[in-house]
Amino acid sequence: MSTRTVHTFCRYCLASCGVEVTVEDNRVTKISADKQNPHTWQDFCAKGRTASQLVEHPRRILNPMRRVGDTYVEASWDEAIGDIAARMNALIDADGPDAIGIYYGNPSGFSSSNIIFMNAWLDAVGTHNRYFVGSVDQNAMHVVASAMYGSMLMAPVSDIDSCDYFLLIGTNPAVSAWNWLETVPGGWRRALARQKQGAKIVVVDPLRTETAEKADVHLAVRPGQDWTLLLGMVKVILDEGLEHRQDCTELATGVGELRRLVADAALDDLASRCDLPRAQIEQVARDFAGAHGAMVVTRTGVSLHLAGTVAEWLGHVLNVITGRMDRPGGRRYEPGYVDALRLADLAKVKPHNSRLAGRNMVAGAHALSELPTEITTPGRGQIKAMVINCGNPVVSGPDGAKLDTALAQLDLLVAIDFVQRESHRHAHWLLPAVHWLERDDLLAFTSNMHDEPYVQYGARAVEPPAGARQEWRIFVDLAIAMRRPLFGAKGLNGLIKTTRKLARLTRKPSLEFGPHWIDRLVVATGRKVNGRRIKWRDVLAHPHGWVLGPREFGHFKDALRTDDRKVHAAPPEFVERARELLAEPGPEAPVDYPFQLANRRNRHSMNSWLNELPGLHPSGKHNEVVIHPDDAAALGISEGDRVKVSSPVGAIELAASVSARPRRGVVVIDHGWGSRIFDPRGGSQPESYGANRNLLVDGGPVDPLSQTAALSSSYVAVERL
Repeated sequence: MSTRTVHTFCRYCLASCGVEVTVEDNRVTKISADKQNPHTWQDFCAKGRTASQLVEHPRRILNPMRRVGDTYVEASWDEAIGDIAARMNALIDADGPDAIGIYYGNPSGFSSSNIIFMNAWLDAVGTHNRYFVGSVDQNAMHVVASAMYGSMLMAPVSDIDSCDYFLLIGTNPAVSAWNWLETVPGGWRRALARQKQGAKIVVVDPLRTETAEKADVHLAVRPGQDWTLLLGMVKVILDEGLEHRQDCTELATGVGELRRLVADAALDDLASRCDLPRAQIEQVARDFAGAHGAMVVTRTGVSLHLAGTVAEWLGHVLNVITGRMDRPGGRRYEPGYVDALRLADLAKVKPHNSRLAGRNMVAGAHALSELPTEITTPGRGQIKAMVINCGNPVVSGPDGAKLDTALAQLDLLVAIDFVQRESHRHAHWLLPAVHWLERDDLLAFTSNMHDEPYVQYGARAVEPPAGARQEWRIFVDLAIAMRRPLFGAKGLNGLIKTTRKLARLTRKPSLEFGPHWIDRLVVATGRKVNGRRIKWRDVLAHPHGWVLGPREFGHFKDALRTDDRKVHAAPPEFVERARELLAEPGPEAPVDYPFQLANRRNRHSMNSWLNELPGLHPSGKHNEVVIHPDDAAALGISEGDRVKVSSPVGAIELAASVSARPRRGVVVIDHGWGSRIFDPRGGSQPESYGANRNLLVDGGPVDPLSQTAALSSSYVAVERL
């Protein structure tokens, strides 16, 4: 028996924790934190520790599987690619390229090759029907970054170690780690260390989270009303002259428009909307403005509302007008070793308005909430074939029952994944993907999201099953079989076929065109870091990862992509939306649905695609509804009771947990549960874990700026069964 150790990094989330993998005869026997990693191992969690369970899942798809009646039979890759290509070409010939659609989930974003080659195939096909999980929880950040900084990828990172005042909104870093379009390893521990040195931590959340328990101040805001608290703070700071005058005049434009906006907002009204005392809003605003180093950090909890973009924007505004950008203790821009902003400019998807709702794309994709009607509504551009690329949209997005019904009507549904999940139950083809433990990765395009210059090559730990295939290869094979040029570049398919032939003849796999070509090119043409250009051999010489130099300030202004190279503090569409919200009456629960539905983060979950692993949930394979003791008493509900939670669009049943963590009038159900795992080989019943809380969310109403549904501020009813 041969045993070896591989040092690589986890690719389940942006934390990218360094891991040490013990392998015996091509089987993972142990995964632990790589404590020799100089940057990322500090947030290592059960998701990485149990990663091999997905590799060895008893229901893992090991070969392409074709639907025959109500069962599936294994097929060769030639059969799969040939059939899919022929059927897609026929649909394109009959109805145009928009007859083909795709949905891609989070796992595709943590692969250095998936997204690149997926978009190459989409450009070859020419379809505009592209849907991404970003419209579920992160579009607001991209919309705000584009409008304020000129690039959707310009995500400021946190300088935690010099911060004196943390204002954390809609985030629970004690559980989720300090990462979301930025990654600050050990960020929560570092924030607590600053707190011991005198820094103040203020948490804004309708739940008393694990983070809130350690905070100096917890503001239990009404769900969906973060924007009113933030607008109130902006008003206090501008009205009392607490702003950073130099940045308000030299770094930013639009401060005058902000003054006019807050002049029309009454602080008492804002306090009433968010259900916080006016005096508390004023005190937090003054303390934040007066702190030497301070930052506002906004996360997914802010985004999951119909006013999410306005809240995200106002968080950035607070950082800008109080002089927190590119200064110690605030937020800064990390250039990384790859100029991701320049590459994003080159790779922009052509603008497109959706066929039915007429909405534009955000971050190169349309909103998931629009997908069901785009499938079911006849006419030119109707989606008739879909690829689900490493995602589970029936569980991830709003009104999953409506999407499930639509997916059943497709002429062709292709799922690329490890197992057959809820969203794949109508699939005509199941194509087996390759796990990150089984592939090499260089996540170069997220290098600007680390809080220091850092690079690591993610080496594979084990070889994949013979019948599995990396996603990039699937998309290349499809483009060649469909006779449609990758990236829309004529001649590229021919070059790829030539390199494949050459690799076979010489028995040198590296000669075949693939992601390794791109990885080397990216490194060779990357930015200089601290005055030097990194080399490929140097990257490989640091298997534990490589910190390229100290953190630097002074890059933020140069990175701005706005025409005038200034921060646009008051984009007109944001100001207009804020005025619309101010003109609307304050929030009020419908008579029949008195509770607001909130969400929370579980450290041992990863959205909708890991909850079926028993090693992640030693206490049980389910979620629950958390309800305040006073609300529970009024409904006659006790701990552990079975209850029904319902909304105008759906109902689910699950156990109740009585806790004072949520504020009164708010119930909490963890997202990401409720997906069945099927046995495509037949004979066994589906395995089911928990309840899908997103069945309760209407996908119709969306934030008009980010196109995100009200996943964490919809109204529901609760009754004891």
